[in-house]
Amino acid sequence: MEEVDGIIIATLKELGSNMDADVVSLHHFSPAMMVEACVRCLKAINADFSSPLNLPEAMSAKYRMCSSLANACQELGYQAEVGYQTFLYPNIKDWRKLLMFMLEKLPREEAKATNEPMGSSALLNRTIVARLQALLSTPWIPPFTCSSRTPATNRSQWALQTGAYRHKFHAVDVQAPTGAADLTSRIPKDLKRYYSHYLPYVVEQPPVKDDLVASILEKNTVEYSAQMQWEAEWNQAGLASRLSEQEYRARKKQRLQKRIADQLRQGVQVAQQGGQFSTGGDFEQFLAGFADKSVYVQGKGSRFQHTEKLQFTQEEETAMVVPDGPAKPSEEELAQQREQEIGNLQEDLAQLVNQIEGMQLDIKKFSSNMQQLKETTVVMEAECGEMETEYQTQKKTYDLLPNADENIEKLQNLVNSSTERLGKLATQWEEHRAPLIAKYRVLREQDSQITAQTTDLLEEIKIVRERMKEVAEEARHKDDLYKQLVYEACCVQCMNVVAVYSHNFEQFQGTCSTGW
Repeated sequence: MEEVDGIIIATLKELGSNMDADVVSLHHFSPAMMVEACVRCLKAINADFSSPLNLPEAMSAKYRMCSSLANACQELGYQAEVGYQTFLYPNIKDWRKLLMFMLEKLPREEAKATNEPMGSSALLNRTIVARLQALLSTPWIPPFTCSSRTPATNRSQWALQTGAYRHKFHAVDVQAPTGAADLTSRIPKDLKRYYSHYLPYVVEQPPVKDDLVASILEKNTVEYSAQMQWEAEWNQAGLASRLSEQEYRARKKQRLQKRIADQLRQGVQVAQQGGQFSTGGDFEQFLAGFADKSVYVQGKGSRFQHTEKLQFTQEEETAMVVPDGPAKPSEEELAQQREQEIGNLQEDLAQLVNQIEGMQLDIKKFSSNMQQLKETTVVMEAECGEMETEYQTQKKTYDLLPNADENIEKLQNLVNSSTERLGKLATQWEEHRAPLIAKYRVLREQDSQITAQTTDLLEEIKIVRERMKEVAEEARHKDDLYKQLVYEACCVQCMNVVAVYSHNFEQFQGTCSTGW
């Protein structure tokens, strides 16, 4: 973290912050320095941002200023929590994170070429670019505008503007030293002597100097197209062959040499059969030697040779077919050859299987060893971290020893400043604490009153519920009595009707007996 703090402090000094030489990390920062650093960064990011650099004395002004800074940081996209407390109360981790975010948001200044040392290649590239830009910005002028009155000093510019000296694009073969830039490979002495003593410069190789640019462009185009073709071939066929780049080039060269030798031999045989060509043994020996250097290898061969043989068998058989050629081998010979090839391939297959099994065992061993090495690495890294921490502590201690008195005095000043800062923070906390405690007590009293009122209401609700139960029971009882009374009233009414009827009947009977 010390390196990060050093970068932050160096950047802030470039932005104009006036810091003492003793300030070497964010642990030496104060809230005022943090506010000034944030204001300078915000002004560098947004020129329209305006805020004082110094932290005011009043607490309310500090709160407003720090709140505005926090809002500005959030508008820039700062995702972490930020508020006025981030600036007023020291927190090295939050300060470092916030300053790193602001430094990343600073606009990237273009490099000033005038103040930077440049090499010859960079100067040449810049000169070429400037020249091309000047030529492209020059207007075209018809060729007939030049006359004998045109000054000699302006005729070269006139030739470029009119294109009067144009000629056909004609390229010749030019040669340049190859492999000189590769420091890993050594150039043979003969080739090196040829390059240094006999090979002309590229500018001197074309017989006509006007063909120099065309020749260089053609040479570059040919090399570029060859490289692109090779990359395409390597990505398609080279990687599929499972050979290295050098082996694949060697196999391709051998295959081409074999094809050339076969074509030459077939042409000689056709010419000899037609009586148009006769040759001695030298040419046959040359062809035999040329073929032996390619792929005519006796014996069983390696698995790469068999792979190539199987891959290009059909192509080679097609190239070998020539009308009126020599007689084909018999079926028995072909069968023997096939059996021999099958036996060789089976042996190769068995060897490959054994090699694969051995490799699998090696892979298992390497995997177990790798796991052990990883565990050992983790332990060693932990030990290294502890040792590095101890080393840094001891280094700081040893660095302080030469100026012990001065460093002790600085440490005492830091302790005093920290004590004063803690005293101020305690005072500020007391200023905030008293109204907060009073407010807390009022709220607690209100909460207790509300709790008491709630308890009383619950008791009243319980009493009302009990009274409702009693009233319901009384109503149920009265309802039963009402039903009983209604029933009795009905019975009494019936009895009264019977009694009246009986009395009337008796009176009628008495009247009748009297009249008779």
